[in-house]
Amino acid sequence: MVELNVLQIVILIFIGIFVGFAKTGISTMGIFNAMLMTIIFPAKLSVGILLPMLIIGDFLAVAYYRKNVIWKHLINLMPWALIGVIGGYYVLLKVDNNQLKLLLGALICGLILLQVLRDTMGARFDSKFPSSIWFIASMGILAGFATTIGNVSGAIIAIYLFAKQVPKQEFIGTGAWFFLLVNLVKVPFFIHLGMIKSDSLLINIWTLPLIAIGAYVGIKLLPLIPQVYFQRLVLLLGAIGALKLLVEGIIVH
Repeated sequence: MVELNVLQIVILIFIGIFVGFAKTGISTMGIFNAMLMTIIFPAKLSVGILLPMLIIGDFLAVAYYRKNVIWKHLINLMPWALIGVIGGYYVLLKVDNNQLKLLLGALICGLILLQVLRDTMGARFDSKFPSSIWFIASMGILAGFATTIGNVSGAIIAIYLFAKQVPKQEFIGTGAWFFLLVNLVKVPFFIHLGMIKSDSLLINIWTLPLIAIGAYVGIKLLPLIPQVYFQRLVLLLGAIGALKLLVEGIIVH
């Protein structure tokens, strides 16, 4: 049985609420959640503990936004995402916790820079990406890889769907279905890697009501939130966390 100290319990409470909120509100908050997890658990265990929490949030989001999905965009992306998942699995087989911290830090920094670039350029950024196979393939593989090694592909899916000019409700609904399907695919890989265990599942169980609370808050607040400012704050916090991971990884090496 994993024994939790006070700091771990407090941070897990926040993560539980934030996971639900990210799934029905601001998807880029996933970067911040991943960073918070690495504060209280080793890198691989943090990724494994977070996955069932994300799946719970995915089910809640799909239940609410089940009709707001553009299946064409989802079907086009999934085969490429599966390639990314397999690639991420083989990377996790080879790296240790400190190497994963370094890799996660670098990946999160890259995703944040990509999201900042998109926010800065706006429609000009989206118009640069035609509906070509290279764009769909690169976004799918990168999303599958990023979600496997660190549960941090929210920014990638956001960029993909924005480029497709998906409306707000369909943006959330299509993303919810994507993450539900991909996260379920990841489960046997994570079990084989020892990243999901009976002990970690016990932690997930008591976060259930917290995730539900966060999802409810996200549904209610989404129409009221000035999203651009909130995303900037989340990205800033994510950048701080990514730099922390990079520094720790470099010091250890």
